[in-house]
Amino acid sequence: MSKSKFEISLESGVHNQLSALTGSWKGITKTWFEPDVVADESPMEGTIRPILGGRFIIHEYKGSLTEEPFEGIAIYGFDIPNNNFQAAWIDSFHMGTGVMLSNGTPSEKGFSVLGSYGGPDIPEPWGWRTVVELIDNDNLIITAYNISPEGQEDKATETVYKRIG
Repeated sequence: MSKSKFEISLESGVHNQLSALTGSWKGITKTWFEPDVVADESPMEGTIRPILGGRFIIHEYKGSLTEEPFEGIAIYGFDIPNNNFQAAWIDSFHMGTGVMLSNGTPSEKGFSVLGSYGGPDIPEPWGWRTVVELIDNDNLIITAYNISPEGQEDKATETVYKRIG
């Protein structure tokens, strides 16, 4: 009996690459609220583990921002039939009570997904691009960019992780 596309992906494809992100991570997160001005730099701890038989990975993290604790969860996956990465992101600071859904493509060392946010106080939606890069087995960088309605893209957050387990 032949293997499914997912089984092949889990053994040697994109899902196998996602599984390389699993582990315990510790590092520093920088946050920008305006271009080129670091507003905060704080420790961050996260765990990435597979869920649903390796179909997805979940990144659970805790840290602080401007000396206030916060936490978040991102679920990352690759949709084989539609050939794209997907993410669902929630946290206790940036997203409030919303869920950001994002879609994207592979990059040289990981993937990039694009979502958007808005609301009553933000009449035109802003973009939010998240780039996940496994630099090597023990170094992971997750960078997010804020994209104005006019298309101006600026770094919003950057987490530089080192594997601790």
